[in-house]
Amino acid sequence: MAYGKVEICGINTAKLTTLKESEKMALLKQMQQGDSTAREKLICGNLRLVLSVIQRFANRGENPDDLFQIGCIGLMKAIDHFDITQDVRFSTYAVPMIQGEIRRHLRDSNTLRVSRSLKDIAYRAMQVKERLTAQNNAEPTIDQIAKELSLPKERVVLALEAIVEPVSLYEPVYSDGGDTIYVMDQVGDQTCEESWLSEIMMKEAMQQLSEREKTIIHLRFFNGQTQMEVANEIGISQAQVSRLEKGALKKIKKVL
Repeated sequence: MAYGKVEICGINTAKLTTLKESEKMALLKQMQQGDSTAREKLICGNLRLVLSVIQRFANRGENPDDLFQIGCIGLMKAIDHFDITQDVRFSTYAVPMIQGEIRRHLRDSNTLRVSRSLKDIAYRAMQVKERLTAQNNAEPTIDQIAKELSLPKERVVLALEAIVEPVSLYEPVYSDGGDTIYVMDQVGDQTCEESWLSEIMMKEAMQQLSEREKTIIHLRFFNGQTQMEVANEIGISQAQVSRLEKGALKKIKKVL
């Protein structure tokens, strides 16, 4: 979507301005000291951040105006709750807040609800996973979790798939031309050298995959699609997608 050339919610996105990090910090300080106009300036100066985030949800068939408004709610929450004493860039804090608000909207408005029984299995599976991980100091397999729950492995996999949207650690979630934020920036500390090396290794690992395996990995972990969505897109069964995905991940793990 060419958000830079269209109007969303009556706003000409081509004319939106961006704030430097120093300007954001200065406005945040002013706002927290009682300056009511500083908050408005912060909102207006970060609308491009909202536009960048909602592009990730462009293939959901949702109205861009609706997503933009929901994203702005997330932005305002980030502005109101940001702690200026922490050594964190505002955009690094705001991106997951905006994403979270949009995900909640999509989840609540989705007509295809996940059944209560499937949710219960998923939550029980996560509890078993945490317990076994702490107990054995190693992450359990699906077989082990299924055995603990006395359920078929396929049922456990389906339940977990129903509530989790996988995302690649290397997926860019925001860029203003010089400040790209990746998912990994939201979930842990990693030096630039480690990030650079990991990305090279990941690219090398991907080269070991067949074209179909590459397509499945890209759709699953870069586009965040479910196995069922991938199966429908490439014209095979969900079971085949699951098998090919598992084999591809084994190849990647072996290289890494």
